[in-house]
Amino acid sequence: MAEQYYAVRGDLLPEGMRKAEQAKALLRRGEVATINEAAERVGLSRSAFYKYKDGVYPLDQAARESIATLSIDLEHRSGILSRMLALIADNGGNVLTITQSIPLQGLANVVATIDAAQMTGDIGELVERLKGLSGVRRASVVGRS
Repeated sequence: MAEQYYAVRGDLLPEGMRKAEQAKALLRRGEVATINEAAERVGLSRSAFYKYKDGVYPLDQAARESIATLSIDLEHRSGILSRMLALIADNGGNVLTITQSIPLQGLANVVATIDAAQMTGDIGELVERLKGLSGVRRASVVGRS
């Protein structure tokens, strides 16, 4: 199932989500130097911060973000990586960085950072298409910026 995104009025969000975004804002503005300091200042545990940090954004910031980092597990067979890269390109994504691990037990992990600004669909749709490729065992978004 593709990831779904919602625009939700801030006062309807759970307190932990609101505080995580407040902590992120403190970090963005340089008012605090560490995540620990930001979480403490807004009255949020570090574990709650990490739970929500990649899932809550002000609407104007989310619209500007176009860099996504994907983690993909590929079977160790010829051509799978090239098909994965072709799918990203066919959807308008531009690969900025790519790292592939040595295959262990027949699987290699690929971490790809892509510029999604020109993509024809959203990142969730791309992840679902990647999961549908033969030889792809797992695909997920691990970061956005």
